[in-house]
Amino acid sequence: MRQGIWFAAGIGAGVYAMVRARRVAEAFTPDGARDRLSGVRVGARMLAEEFSTSSAERELELRERFGLVPHGVPELTPGASDAPSAGTISASGEASPSGPPRPASPSSPQEGTD
Repeated sequence: MRQGIWFAAGIGAGVYAMVRARRVAEAFTPDGARDRLSGVRVGARMLAEEFSTSSAERELELRERFGLVPHGVPELTPGASDAPSAGTISASGEASPSGPPRPASPSSPQEGTD
């Protein structure tokens, strides 16, 4: 009985070694190298697609979270078309100052601020 177990174990180890040796030999042939290289290309392409998809999903989540409009769509506020933008000339021909509005300077110093 003992000899039969060792005989079967030897056969199993031999078959395993032959299969592994055949796979290694096939991997170093031109066809095997080409297959491995194409597998790496497919993996890299899948990784890039997954990255771009998840990046776009995350960007959409963040835009929704912070109330931003989708990328590429101009953000318009109500009444923005009525008011002249900075640095433009109104219909009456008056030029509006460019840049942000300046705060009004106080006409008299505030009392009690020493």
